[in-house]
Amino acid sequence: MSQSKLVINDLHVAIDEKEIIKGLNLEIKGGEIHAIMGPNGTGKSTLSSAIMGHPKYEITSGAVTLDDEDVLEMEVDERARAGLFLAMQYPSEISGVTNADFLRSALNSRLGEGNEISLMKFIRKMDSNMEFLEMDPDMAQRYLNEGFSGGEKKRNEILQLMMLEPKIAILDEIDSGLDIDALKVVSKGINKMRGEDFGCLIITHYQRLLDYITPDVVHVMMQGRIVKTGGPELAQRLEAEGYDWIKQELGIEDETVEQEA
Repeated sequence: MSQSKLVINDLHVAIDEKEIIKGLNLEIKGGEIHAIMGPNGTGKSTLSSAIMGHPKYEITSGAVTLDDEDVLEMEVDERARAGLFLAMQYPSEISGVTNADFLRSALNSRLGEGNEISLMKFIRKMDSNMEFLEMDPDMAQRYLNEGFSGGEKKRNEILQLMMLEPKIAILDEIDSGLDIDALKVVSKGINKMRGEDFGCLIITHYQRLLDYITPDVVHVMMQGRIVKTGGPELAQRLEAEGYDWIKQELGIEDETVEQEA
């Protein structure tokens, strides 16, 4: 079986007719972890939402494919079933739906009709992953994200990741608001997923997450496009020196382009 591959080619995205993403190119293969860093207002969260089909974001031109299939022609649920996963910066609360019921429904949808997971196998898998992520077992029967702390929500996103085993995951500021203990647990979950069948895009502001998850590739995003790519040492230099050296090197003037959802 060949490695999965997400390819983004010359992507342009607008919100309310204002262009936010301005010709972005990116390729992520199974077995690779990529990190995108950049100042506030560069289009990072816009990128993740547009890939997953948020209706607020209008893709005006460009292409996104997963294993040569046109992602932009898929409905949101089809993108998830095809193997894309988004861990959101601000996970939604859903009253009346338990965490366990949500996870089992999502997993069975991913597996497809006729391949549904048995209840006992699901419970064993969920219990094992919750223990690995140091989650209270009672969280399985609580309503999805309702009353969860920020750290519990982020661990729950990683639990979903480990249960669904997507081809390509996009983690949008998964480290936001985490204390150091929660950050270590979340990182442990992501690292457990590493392998030839799993590709990942981490969107983050901070080097501290990358102290625990060593990326294969680091990209710098400014003004709606990727302007520089390197290895883990690029993130370390950004932490030490900020972004001004890249702006000076490339002649980039400050400009805020991103509007958050």
